[in-house]
Amino acid sequence: MAGVSTTTSPRPATETADPADGVAEDGGVGPEEAVGLLSAVVDVLGGQRREGQERMARAVADAVGARRHLLVQAGTGTGKSMAYLVPAAAHAVRTGRAVVVTTATLALQAQVVERDLPRLAQALAPHLEREPTWELLKGRANYLCRNKLDGGFPVEEAALFDVDAAGGGGEDPTAGRLGREVVRLREWAATTTTGDRDELDPGVSERAWRQVSVSARECLGAQRCPVAAECFSERVRARARTVDVVVTNHAMTAIDALEGGQLLPEHDLLVVDEAHELADRVTAVATAELSAAVVAAASRRLRRSAGVVSEDLDDAGVALDAALETAPPGRLDRWPEQLAAAVVSVRDAARASLTLLKDAGEGEDGEQRGARHLARTAVQEVFTTASRLADDADHDVAWVSGVGGGRGPGGGARPALHVAPLGVAGLLREKVFAERTVVATSATLALGGAFDAVAGSFGLRRGGPRPADAVPWTGLDVGSPFDYPRQGILYVARHLPPPGRSGADGAVLDEIAALVEAAGGRTLGLFSSRRAAEEAAAAVRERLGPALPVLCQGDDRLPRLVSRFADDPATSLFGTLSLWQGVDVPGPSCSLVLVDRIPFPRPDDPLLSARARAVDAAGGNGFLSVSVSHAAVRLAQGAGRLVRASADRGVVAVLDPRLATARYGSFLRASLPPFWGTASPEVARDALRRLRAPG
Repeated sequence: MAGVSTTTSPRPATETADPADGVAEDGGVGPEEAVGLLSAVVDVLGGQRREGQERMARAVADAVGARRHLLVQAGTGTGKSMAYLVPAAAHAVRTGRAVVVTTATLALQAQVVERDLPRLAQALAPHLEREPTWELLKGRANYLCRNKLDGGFPVEEAALFDVDAAGGGGEDPTAGRLGREVVRLREWAATTTTGDRDELDPGVSERAWRQVSVSARECLGAQRCPVAAECFSERVRARARTVDVVVTNHAMTAIDALEGGQLLPEHDLLVVDEAHELADRVTAVATAELSAAVVAAASRRLRRSAGVVSEDLDDAGVALDAALETAPPGRLDRWPEQLAAAVVSVRDAARASLTLLKDAGEGEDGEQRGARHLARTAVQEVFTTASRLADDADHDVAWVSGVGGGRGPGGGARPALHVAPLGVAGLLREKVFAERTVVATSATLALGGAFDAVAGSFGLRRGGPRPADAVPWTGLDVGSPFDYPRQGILYVARHLPPPGRSGADGAVLDEIAALVEAAGGRTLGLFSSRRAAEEAAAAVRERLGPALPVLCQGDDRLPRLVSRFADDPATSLFGTLSLWQGVDVPGPSCSLVLVDRIPFPRPDDPLLSARARAVDAAGGNGFLSVSVSHAAVRLAQGAGRLVRASADRGVVAVLDPRLATARYGSFLRASLPPFWGTASPEVARDALRRLRAPG
């Protein structure tokens, strides 16, 4: 994942003037030189100079030279990635100290590695001592494991049978898909020079890939692996220690912070693109799950891979399953006695099993050693999670949900326990921001027109009871090259009833249909739930008929739906969260972005509700600090789908009157691009009709 992210909102209280001129004291690149290098790159690439891009490059160079953190909001079209890559790469070449760039999405990672860095390196080479170098760093599970291919780990029995069938007769019709995929993977392994899964085309199923790869926890490690010298992952890591720019993702950055800097090479500058996602990605990495199925899988691995039978672990898993069956879903403020006892039993049984594993293992061959390592890894994970749950620490939040149910209390096939950190600000402050200079950028950092909320989520405070609590940082909004007041209208439907929990009101469905009809299709509908999207899609289809088709998330694979939406201006696309951030459709196919309600988190979200309660307990306002800030990011990301190019025009329609009437409405509106505003449905519909008119 690499690349960029953007949006606007000035904040006089946190924004500083453009950095002072001058040359960097550390031998790196000064602010004015950074702008000069950027101009040279833009000229070579045939681009246009942009004021916001130059301001950002100047600020990045100044922050690096001053060793001061920088939060930059850069709107769509700024050219954000070049604005930070040019001064960062030049700094690395000049000082010999590496730079790490981390992003949240694969699309932006690909943009940085495959497009931006190759072009930038060639353009910068004449102006620096040499051409900048770079490497993409991924987790181990993205690469083939030589040791597993050589028999250093056991293979799933089902896969083994399928491989035998697939290899027996070439076109054997009895060969299963899994077997054919594993055979193809082994053939590919004999020719690939990288072992990188992304280079395998066409791809294979997750189950097939697991037969030839290992996770970070399952890996024996370079010191113990018999084929470490041939390891694809180790080769990439070795190259990453020698280049100027290392590109990775937020998950790897989080793991590096949690494990004490074991993954990323030494660096003195970290650029966090899509920074609005960082705290959530760190939280996800630090979240763990425990269920009867997880315990049973660890017990099976223990028995099959290491020959160790633990009846205590089996019994503890059964007890956990029974306790979860009767436990109420949701956050565990008070643990049911049966559930607490079951978790302790799992912890104790897992500890005893680990002791049994230590006592065995003499004279094992490579496969037996690998099998025992897998068993130890599985049981250790159970022990660690059960211990964390049993501790019931104030800094953790635990809840019961259905398997696959995420943070909601809803049901899945079987219930599970989850545990996550109450907050990650302290972790980010101590393990990420304290170790290096950080440049964090996104389109949505200045929530409510200020950087304070995002800075707080990073653990950055302007002051405190001790001088050491103050962390130097600067917030800068470089705006966007787009003329938002002329290109877009923000229509807030004040006349509609506030949204309720029982589904869309008839008046809301009528409003949606009228807007879609006025736009002639061309609508991206962003809804708070799958049910709401489906209900609205059905209502529009019924009211407007086949002339204005409506696609709904779930009708097909999302990339195909987005492609059909982009190709046919008469078509609309309705969906949920993945559409709020993942759709980039410039041009006339997207003239109306429709938001059914302010995207607050669910009131029963265990983690966010716990965070809000903690803010209340500390004397703050949990609803404003947690729920409204969460909604501001999502709303800004959604509204940002409208204007993706300088020729784009349209309307963002929010069908939730609270955006205009509630006291927090001004905060949310200040988080959005500065569209021209109206509460008149006639004005909005007339504008949409003019946009669809020929000429």
